[in-house]
Amino acid sequence: MGEPQDRPAPENTYSLRPAFQHKFRSSAVKECIHAILKENLANVQYNPEETPELTRSLSETIKDRLKAEGFHRYKMVVQVVIGEQRGEGVNMAARCFWDADTDNYAQDVFMNDSLFCVVAAFGCFYY
Repeated sequence: MGEPQDRPAPENTYSLRPAFQHKFRSSAVKECIHAILKENLANVQYNPEETPELTRSLSETIKDRLKAEGFHRYKMVVQVVIGEQRGEGVNMAARCFWDADTDNYAQDVFMNDSLFCVVAAFGCFYY
């Protein structure tokens, strides 16, 4: 074996705030959501039997894509609502208790002749 080498002690890397380039930015998240919805729902017709699986797969796809975007130490929560397009109005609201400096959300709406889809993605920073 060799003799132990004198190495400098590693610096503490614990951080209470995300680095600027890794902060959850709602504009970038909204673009990502919009692209996924356009890609997956452009020619889809509303079918109540297929909607549960479609919402599940969309939420997983969005969550995986957001994780790949590099939002380190963020917990992602994605909510997808799909309904039949009948020309009626829909209101949706959410309330959260979080740190306004680090946590954020983004939402997007997709509509075609047959269905509407509302997606809300929440990013909560792990301390």
